Amino acid sequence: MTNIKKDLFKRYLIFFVGLFVNSLGVALITKANLGTSPISSIPYVLSLNFPLSLGNFTIIFSIFLIVLQIIILGKNFKPESLLQIPVSVAFGFFIDFSMVLLHALNPQVYAMKVVYLLIGCLILGAGVYMEVLADVVMLPGESFVRAIVARWETEFGVTKIAFDVSMAVIAAAASVLMARELNGVREGTIVAALLVGFIARTIGKKLHFLPGILFEAE
Repeated sequence: MTNIKKDLFKRYLIFFVGLFVNSLGVALITKANLGTSPISSIPYVLSLNFPLSLGNFTIIFSIFLIVLQIIILGKNFKPESLLQIPVSVAFGFFIDFSMVLLHALNPQVYAMKVVYLLIGCLILGAGVYMEVLADVVMLPGESFVRAIVARWETEFGVTKIAFDVSMAVIAAAASVLMARELNGVREGTIVAALLVGFIARTIGKKLHFLPGILFEAE
């Protein structure tokens, strides 16, 4: 096996491990019952009101975001970006598996809910870092933001914040319309939006030497 193939294998291995870690973080944040992460807020609200799981709605919503990317980018949409589809399916199944793994965790005391939320954010941040470290495929949420940036030449950070806020607002509106109450979007959604990216960037700075060690092609 050539060095390039070894690097590619390691990248995909790290990516899918990161994807599973990511799903554990999402599940733990969700189990804290203080609202879920912005990107998962719409699938979560839908799962509370329809007989499909969080993972299933995550897959459906991810496919929807991929379709929007194709519409936005047109002929500039790269065929390899379709790898987002199997990745989204895997992520959806990982989320449902993680929810089963953590089914016994149902904190009742608010302080414990906050602890679960913070631990979930830490785990999710670590998973995001691993996906960035692998640098092979992006999840549809980030790819959608990048599509907007490429099409309208906006600033990535600002666009990502606008996207996260939009997801939370749409999820909140959907919850009120369908259940006549606000479920799935709470203070934990804001905390996750603020903390996860910060944690991922901090890990990246602390482990800046890791790519050179892991990947011979670096």
